[in-house]
Amino acid sequence: MSGADRERLFLGNAATTAAGTHSVSDTRELLATIGRVVAIDSPVYCPGVTELEKTAAALFPVRVDDYAAAAVTVEEVFGAVAETGTIVCVSAGGRAVQAGLLPAHHVAIVRRERIFGTLDDLFAAVSGSPPTNITLVTGPSRTADIELTLAIGVHGPERLDIILV
Repeated sequence: MSGADRERLFLGNAATTAAGTHSVSDTRELLATIGRVVAIDSPVYCPGVTELEKTAAALFPVRVDDYAAAAVTVEEVFGAVAETGTIVCVSAGGRAVQAGLLPAHHVAIVRRERIFGTLDDLFAAVSGSPPTNITLVTGPSRTADIELTLAIGVHGPERLDIILV
């Protein structure tokens, strides 16, 4: 499967899970997209570890140091899986995988070259030295009680935006 095919499949599958999907070609478009999906006055957790995170962090006048105090997490994630529309968060490099799970809105930045075709491709890529934690996120959090009433955001963010760059 070509890179363009993986990208199309990933964005299509992620959209069917109720994730907001955005494809940008450069940093300027990334910042403009983040500016559209994140309210300017929201308390934002952005780790500022990667270059893309450092660039994005400058957008937020209300930046918090603890994801537990954030309404939104903006972070570059490890990668994505095309066949399921899933984003992949890992604990490598001191990252807290909970940072994308606790706030009500998660904005995940995914690099195009980090889209894996299948789960098998993902696990093959991390088999040499896997991180302590890998969290697979497919759409906003959903659960249904005994009466099959769907609830969004009970066990994780009620809103997920994925920006492919």
